[in-house]
Amino acid sequence: TNNYRAGQTFIHVCRGGAMRVAATIELSAGERERLVTIAQSRTVSVRLAERAAIVVLAADGIDNTTIGVMLGLDRVVVGRWRNRFAAHGLAAIARDQARGGRPVNTDVARVIELTTQDQPDAATQWSVRLMAQATGISKSSINRIWQKHGLEPHRIKHFKVSRDPAFAAKLEAIVGLYMSPPEHALVLCLDEKSRKGDESQVQALDRTQPGLPMKPGRAATMTHDYKRHGTTTLFAAMSTGAGLGPLDGTVISQCAPRHRHQEWLSFLKLVERKTPVDKTLYLICDNYATHKHPAVLAWLNKHPRIHVQFTPTSASWLNMVERFFRSLTVDALRRGVFTSVADLRVTIENYITVHNQNPKPFVWTAKANDILQKVIRANSQLSRKQNGTLH
Repeated sequence: TNNYRAGQTFIHVCRGGAMRVAATIELSAGERERLVTIAQSRTVSVRLAERAAIVVLAADGIDNTTIGVMLGLDRVVVGRWRNRFAAHGLAAIARDQARGGRPVNTDVARVIELTTQDQPDAATQWSVRLMAQATGISKSSINRIWQKHGLEPHRIKHFKVSRDPAFAAKLEAIVGLYMSPPEHALVLCLDEKSRKGDESQVQALDRTQPGLPMKPGRAATMTHDYKRHGTTTLFAAMSTGAGLGPLDGTVISQCAPRHRHQEWLSFLKLVERKTPVDKTLYLICDNYATHKHPAVLAWLNKHPRIHVQFTPTSASWLNMVERFFRSLTVDALRRGVFTSVADLRVTIENYITVHNQNPKPFVWTAKANDILQKVIRANSQLSRKQNGTLH
């Protein structure tokens, strides 16, 4: 039997004739408001909303059996959360108590050590399956350990530390031009985008079969193979936003079939014509042999307003025009279909025209000293490895 009186203690007759007193719930106005909000919320978990409702109803003097009927819960469940709230407050119903079970004997340290210091047999990196076989730990446990400690054996990042003896001086000069350009001067980043090695960003590539357009539930498709219709070289000079006024961030460009010193010299002449004659030009470019050809150097000597600053060896990332090339590749070239070189050049020129209609220069924020410290740390780590291939 249940003896009930609103607002007072409830007496329940338990098995064996013993009587158990249900915990009395008293709520302040703030606690009640918060619990009612949780109970009515659609963003919290269903379990938490049920527990909040149990506490509110218990505070109203309703017995456990009646609350169970109202909420569709067992009387024992209602009593459990009622008692936990009475003992420890809201924190007690916000989470489940630790469940019983066999103790976890996972050797986390060994998993981390193997992942970071060793390799599996006949493989270059660990997989969940290989690690589970090597340690006797379940695949799900391996996955949780890797996620918790930020380990991703399947991924790798590429790098190359510059070995240029004058790296520090060139770094400071280039970053100085980016962050504190001279007065009455223009700072331009120059480079050519062409087919080098296995890269194919400026090839006129036509797919072997037509792709399907995107639709709800399906991505657009494109064949993995292609037909080559020739290549072009894009020469570009991007303003760094230093001293060019309304032309900040604009790109001066020229396409050519090759990238010899003749084409580079022709592009330098174009840049010289396109920029105000009363401005000193500081051109940042990499140390590609074409850029240092005797004919190019002779022409530069005849134009004293032009100063060239070369990036260090293996440090083309210091040239901000590389970021523009990446945008061009991702936005216009990578998924493009070109049946001829002329078609490719039209796409490139159209992209640059649209860019120049509302140019926004890239802003360099990294200080030279911060970059130099990272390079010093990288060199220190590489020296410890005693890698005989360093050059």
